[in-house]
Amino acid sequence: MGLLAGVSGPLGYDLSHRSTGAIALASLAFLLVVAIVTNVLKQLLLRNPREPPVVFHWLPFFGSTVVYGIDPYKFFFRCREKVWGYCFIFLPISWDKLDWLTGGLQYGDIFTFVLLGKKTTVFLGTKGNEFILNSRLKDTNAEEVYSSLTTPVFGTGVVYDCPNAKLMEQKKFVKFGLTSESLKSYVPLIVEEVISFINRTPSFNGSRGTVNIPKVMAEMTIYTASRSLQGKEVRSKFDSSFADLYHDLDMGFSPINFMLPWFPLPHNRKRDYAQKKMAETYTEIIKARREAGSKRDSDDMIWNLMSCVYKDGTPVPDIEVAHMMIALLMAGQHSSSSTSAWIMLRLATRPDILEELYQEQIAVLGPDLPPLSHEGLQRLPLNSQVVKETLRLHAPIHSMMRKVMNPMPVEGTPYVIPTSHVLLSAPGVTSKIEEHFPKPSDWEPHRWDAGSGGAAVKPEEEEEKIDYGYGLVSKGASSPYLPFGAGRHRCIGEAFAYVQLGTITATMVRLLKLKNLDGVEGVVGTDYSSLFSRPLSPAVVQWERREKT
Repeated sequence: MGLLAGVSGPLGYDLSHRSTGAIALASLAFLLVVAIVTNVLKQLLLRNPREPPVVFHWLPFFGSTVVYGIDPYKFFFRCREKVWGYCFIFLPISWDKLDWLTGGLQYGDIFTFVLLGKKTTVFLGTKGNEFILNSRLKDTNAEEVYSSLTTPVFGTGVVYDCPNAKLMEQKKFVKFGLTSESLKSYVPLIVEEVISFINRTPSFNGSRGTVNIPKVMAEMTIYTASRSLQGKEVRSKFDSSFADLYHDLDMGFSPINFMLPWFPLPHNRKRDYAQKKMAETYTEIIKARREAGSKRDSDDMIWNLMSCVYKDGTPVPDIEVAHMMIALLMAGQHSSSSTSAWIMLRLATRPDILEELYQEQIAVLGPDLPPLSHEGLQRLPLNSQVVKETLRLHAPIHSMMRKVMNPMPVEGTPYVIPTSHVLLSAPGVTSKIEEHFPKPSDWEPHRWDAGSGGAAVKPEEEEEKIDYGYGLVSKGASSPYLPFGAGRHRCIGEAFAYVQLGTITATMVRLLKLKNLDGVEGVVGTDYSSLFSRPLSPAVVQWERREKT
């Protein structure tokens, strides 16, 4: 009793003379220390050998969220190569110096990290891509992961807000709307938009100057996509109110909305208003077309979807057409905006490649450079390789997630992924590995030259084909080059993206010369703060108009 009284007496006296706020703060600090110590001990003493190793982390719930969010690829590669950790102030600590604590554990290609309280299992490499992206529908589910984020943006009844069978039908409608004839008709429209944009944009006034590439390419790609894929009525609205609505809707992809999509934050209120107004705009366009007799006068996607019918005989409701058009606009725009900006930034670091592209057009199409056509575009191999190489290094989506619905054994390991986990595939890691792409960090379009040995990728026509309900596609998940994903959720806008990006690149090469600012080497870093990765802005380069011959 003497010892207890000796401790409790001074402690009680000390607490009685402290403010309530100080006591509460001390209590929170104590609870935090207990939570951290408990979390660390669980990782060191209670590891489940039947599950992939968990990346060491100090803070429960937050886990590795911060370091993953700052640079996912750096996080993946460091976990793949060696054990590492972060202390309280997030200074990197090499666990090589703490072998007594970790037992020299190496994570390798498969490991789990804590992402905002959710155990997320990463499986890297071609085997990981195959395991996740080509998993059976009964085993994994994308809707469980993405619906809360995408449904408020796209609208109800489409994409991840409907059964997978219905989504596959919707993908078929869109894919079969992107016919070769449609793609051919889009090329001159895209060319026209690029030329018009360069001629009217103040950043390109005069014969030379500087320009912030991410900003202008985001604007240019929205005009090209809306004019070709979306239709002339939608394109006309982007010069007025539609652009502001697009921006407000885009804010709905903020990462916080993975957890709080319903929370009445200012950007969510703007998102909901923008979604409603854009859906109304599309339905008004559809209504006007139907009242005019549904006489088709272009190859845009609205006309295609207006005539589509589900397998059960139900015509696609106009509101679902509107929501699918919003989904096409939002998802496609991010990929095209980011990739086109990276293409221009990379060309600014390699004026030799840019000039080679120009000379390719002269040699293949003729010195008078006739109007660009879809057929002509297909005859420009280096132009296509510039797009492919940029997508290899700068895939627009760094992480593809699936919720585990049934326990999934991993062949060749003792691991079984439980239903409490989310699976994460990162095809962009595979495209940055020396085994598949020598000197993988170098941007080198000529690695795709036939016989160069710079890209260990089989031609797609040699890949196994499968039909998930929207036509035959390459199964493809075992390929190290998957910028558009693989499996049943592979991007259906791939063909349009290559046409749009190739046309923009070829047209820009005809109009401008680009180079980095004096004293600047390389390209800017990547902004991973959104669901879609993109160049950090501002990213300023020099431009000079080509002399007309």
